[in-house]
Amino acid sequence: MSVLDLSIKELQEKLNNKDITVTEIVQAAYDRIKETDDDIQAFVTLNEEEALSQAKALDEEGIDENQFPLFGMPIGIKDNIVTKGLRTTCSSQILSNLDDPLYDATVMQKLNSAKAVNIGKLNMDEFAMGSSTENSSMKVTRNPWNTDFVPGGSSGGSAAAVAAGQVPFALGSDTGGSVRQPASYCGVVGMKPTYGRISRFGLVAFASSLDQIGPLTRTVEDNARILEVIAGQDEMDSTSANVDVPKYRDALTGDVKGLKIAVPKEYFGEGVDEEVQSSVRQALKVLEEQGAEWDEVSLPHSKYAVAAYYMIASSEASANLARFDGVRYGKRAENAEDMMDMFKKSRSEGFGEEVKRRIMLGTFALSSGYYDAYYKKAQQVRTLIKQDFDQIFEEYDVVLGPTAPTTAFKIGDQIDDPLTMYANDIMTIPVNLAGVPGISVPCGFHSENNLPIGLQIIGKHFDESTVYKVAHAYEQATDHHKQKPQLGGAK
Repeated sequence: MSVLDLSIKELQEKLNNKDITVTEIVQAAYDRIKETDDDIQAFVTLNEEEALSQAKALDEEGIDENQFPLFGMPIGIKDNIVTKGLRTTCSSQILSNLDDPLYDATVMQKLNSAKAVNIGKLNMDEFAMGSSTENSSMKVTRNPWNTDFVPGGSSGGSAAAVAAGQVPFALGSDTGGSVRQPASYCGVVGMKPTYGRISRFGLVAFASSLDQIGPLTRTVEDNARILEVIAGQDEMDSTSANVDVPKYRDALTGDVKGLKIAVPKEYFGEGVDEEVQSSVRQALKVLEEQGAEWDEVSLPHSKYAVAAYYMIASSEASANLARFDGVRYGKRAENAEDMMDMFKKSRSEGFGEEVKRRIMLGTFALSSGYYDAYYKKAQQVRTLIKQDFDQIFEEYDVVLGPTAPTTAFKIGDQIDDPLTMYANDIMTIPVNLAGVPGISVPCGFHSENNLPIGLQIIGKHFDESTVYKVAHAYEQATDHHKQKPQLGGAK
């Protein structure tokens, strides 16, 4: 058993008892990466020299869990979160030479203050645009449960690294399911907090009204602990909310008696794998046995979520990515005839096909004569989706369903079919449109391919505590989260 299989609490107990050092923990992470990353391809940049130097300094300093809640804990960071002095590329060629960023994202400042150790940067779909991590310009990350399959996306590197035991925890970003869907595919825990719960300062923007950073971990308790550290209002992000951050671990009581669960019938419709449905219904039985109550409900406008999302997200992406022009930073095309030619060549050479597709769609949707018909209409649908959730939450505590309609698909199966690829996020997208929190926890394995299945629990605005309570109660009553992949095959 690796020390990286231990929880944060267990690792810190060993540090307190001097059974282990921070240096040994960090070195174990790099040893595991060297052992497995040729197969998984999760990391794009390692921070080994700096991390080991930091670990040595922490060993000399001594642990203080109360003051530094992530003392000595190794963590991987999705490569769209800016890290001072450490290469940040968004897995795009247009940023492939951004080797020395000048500042840290707010979440990195918080992790540094908590004495966490940044192991390195994790692969992703380019600019977070994708559901499989096949859109990375750096490499294709593979699912640790079976390396013929995708890990999900866009935070596929983060989910794969945690599932493979390379790091015990990682940060991802979630715009339409990019933390929860790969968590489902890789059999780990992934939380997308309420929009505004975590500062987006230093998160390279894809769709600013949808993006949210979230943690990926092996257990619900570890996930709650990390959110306690990285959440909170930030003067550098005007969309971050002035809402108190509770101690989420206090909600992990295991008591869900009397809790009311809504189960949308739309989440069990055509296209949702029968074994996925069966695993989620079995999870409902587990919670029912613990005293929770559930009813079938309807979220009638959720069927329009994918279309509305891709219109809104692409429109915001076309505006956000306009800054990448080869002038101020990033890759600049050579042999340009003039300034306009330099713009065109830099962007044409720097962006991949999926990014170009979304920029073109978004530019069209925002153009004169089409704004009302497309972007404005999508925002109106977004309001209806949010109102559906608001109505449900007047009577129920959480909404429960599958995280994704299927388990992971094979590498190459959907990359040339963007509409099918987009449909993989049909369960997660409504959560981002409504701005509410959602978590994915493992709830079983498919009998045909032995790949993980994810259970999604959705909560009210800024009520991550209840989401964690339900997720933890379910986790403690099952053992799916205890399963570990053997790389290249089944569990």
